[in-house]
Amino acid sequence: MTTLARGHVELPVVVERESPVSLASQIAAGLREAVADGRLAAGERLASSRALAVSLGVSRTVVTSAYAQLYAEGWLDGRHGSGTYVAAGAPGQIAPAARRAAAGADDRGEYFRPARHNQPRSAPAALLASDARLAADARSAAHARLVADARLAPGQQRAGGEPLIELRPGIPWARGIDRAAWRRAWRLAGAMPPSASLEPQGLADLRVALATHLRLSRAMRCAPDQILVTRGVAGSLRLLAAALLRPGDRVAMEDPGYPAARAVFAAHGAQIAACRADEHGLVVSDLPSDVRLVYTTPAHQYPLGGRLPVPRRQALIAWARATGALIVEDDYDSEFRYDVAPLPALFGLDPGVVVHLGTTTKTLTPALGVGWLVARPGLVAEIAAKAVSLGERTSEAAQYALLALLDSGDLGRHVRRMRREYGRRRAAIVAALGALAGPARLLGDTAGLHVVLELPVGTADQVAAAAVQRGVLVMTLERYFAGQATRDGLVLGYGGASLSQVSRACAVLRDLLASPPGSGAGTVS
Repeated sequence: MTTLARGHVELPVVVERESPVSLASQIAAGLREAVADGRLAAGERLASSRALAVSLGVSRTVVTSAYAQLYAEGWLDGRHGSGTYVAAGAPGQIAPAARRAAAGADDRGEYFRPARHNQPRSAPAALLASDARLAADARSAAHARLVADARLAPGQQRAGGEPLIELRPGIPWARGIDRAAWRRAWRLAGAMPPSASLEPQGLADLRVALATHLRLSRAMRCAPDQILVTRGVAGSLRLLAAALLRPGDRVAMEDPGYPAARAVFAAHGAQIAACRADEHGLVVSDLPSDVRLVYTTPAHQYPLGGRLPVPRRQALIAWARATGALIVEDDYDSEFRYDVAPLPALFGLDPGVVVHLGTTTKTLTPALGVGWLVARPGLVAEIAAKAVSLGERTSEAAQYALLALLDSGDLGRHVRRMRREYGRRRAAIVAALGALAGPARLLGDTAGLHVVLELPVGTADQVAAAAVQRGVLVMTLERYFAGQATRDGLVLGYGGASLSQVSRACAVLRDLLASPPGSGAGTVS
């Protein structure tokens, strides 16, 4: 058996504390099912008992009891000083040949793919050498536009001579990328000869690597021919709209929700049906029955931050089956969660009614410009054909760079490193703002790269304006509503600011919110 370069597998094991079944038995049953249905393969390393206990919010004793039971039953194998692995020939495992066939491979493990004319993947050994660090990141050109949106005069762009601390949501920490790994990936990509014509669904080797990545990180079982490589979530949405929507079709969307997605669907003539989202995510009972598709962010509702509970996920799948609508699952930042167990991707509940969208924008950087769309094979082929007809292409060099990051394990190492880094920033926000007196309330702090500080209706603009005067730029919740806002608050992104900047910004916000109205320092009058 071999150890995966990407580290241990992360599985969405769900425990129900109200269940009469013990927590240890629930964990053991979840792992048995994962091995039996192929989400865990022989030789793959599981999380340590300590790590899984933290992730599930249970004691380490509960996890060690579950592991001990699985050892006794022959499902797991342990190696001293190395970890816990799925045993070869574990009871109920899918035979290797059957698993490869299910993933679109022949009995030799070669994946079915169109004939290719480019060279085999290789590179001179010299290209693997480490390089000097890349130049410092350039400041975003969008800063000036954000300043204008905040209604700042030129002389107000700095506080005390210091640049604004920008707590914008949706921005990853690009400076956290390992420069040597980044340079190595692009040099390997540059060593590949350009193809005479692009593969309609993206590089076959990348789709194979993505299928493995999704199985390990999101417990999704999909074959390479179910994956379409795109230019990110926005690119995936444009293709979906072009391929599936006709003018006048209704699209259900979370409200508040992602403004860019609304704009894409509206640009293709769709009528937007705004459906209520609360602190847990989409309110499924509010969905109409006459929509063509529903767009949702179940792993971390954008922007309120809820994680769609399992009962609502099941209800959403049942609704889609009953109405014939398609669910578009935007999984934009599911890699990052804190003190909570992962929840299964909607796609895994029913691949027939769900289209899964993923991206490297939040994981790495928007500069890479690569994402993916996963759906049933016939639908993927239809969307890929539309992409060809529109001339929609994803950079082949960028695809090779992502492939190199996946194959080397560098992407997995980056995600684990950034999860710890973002976790520290999230903890700083919770410590500073999580127990404010009065009506302020922190939402969505268990996952992702942003939180919402809910405030009394009509006060967020005043707080944001006062914060700008003190050198902190924040977004308000109002812009995420399709119609009349029913909540008010600040959307605080902590991905693009350093830990010290986040701490300083939180101190400013705490001071503003603690100041009584009319005191001169307060913001609400």
